[in-house]
Amino acid sequence: MTASNEQRIALVTGASRGIGAEIAKALARQGRHVILSARNEEKLQEVHSQITSAGGTASVVVCDVTDHTALAKTIEDIAGQHKRFDILVNNAGITRDNLILRMTDEEFDQVIHTNLRSVFVACRAALRPMMRGKWGRVINIASVAGIVGNPGQANYAASKAGLIGLTKTIAKELAAKNITANVVAPGFTQTDMTDILPQQVKDFVLTATPLRRYGQPEEIAAAVAYLASEDAGFTTGQVLTVDGGMTMC
Repeated sequence: MTASNEQRIALVTGASRGIGAEIAKALARQGRHVILSARNEEKLQEVHSQITSAGGTASVVVCDVTDHTALAKTIEDIAGQHKRFDILVNNAGITRDNLILRMTDEEFDQVIHTNLRSVFVACRAALRPMMRGKWGRVINIASVAGIVGNPGQANYAASKAGLIGLTKTIAKELAAKNITANVVAPGFTQTDMTDILPQQVKDFVLTATPLRRYGQPEEIAAAVAYLASEDAGFTTGQVLTVDGGMTMC
């Protein structure tokens, strides 16, 4: 199924599973044409089928965000094909956990390269067609680790803290062009990445979360859907934490 001329075009990276897949579904329910992007085409096609079966429209683009040249070209091609580019959700990311005294340069650089530099590249490419269309939404998925830190995740926390600074700068630079930029910072959310955590870590998470449960991917997606909506036109440069109260003052 292809987009109509009136539909907003949204790209979601890391859309093959978990939070990214639920974000894509939520945007499709809003009536957006969603471009699903990740490395695994088979899983992307599963999400695509779920969206179209529910009456939405979507397309699949296989792209590795760590290939920054290919990432920029993918965004340029999407904008050229659809004659517009409206919503960018940077969700793809990795972890390479280790205590800082044991963390290698490679582990640090891999996470920064994937989680932060790729977002810079994607935003730079997407902002040009957004400016031409005089409308845009940039939503970057960070983490509470970027706000309060997390033992064993110096690289990951640094990348997500960097996302917050990057997003606030974009918000200030592009506000006059009717383009908003915001961050959603999830707390511990039930995905296949958290399912494999040691039991003692899971127990600590529940103790540290006032709501005493993990978040659900659909709850993160709902926050993104709001920030991508027409109703969020006066919301920019914000960090929306969806964390069960973990970071409340």
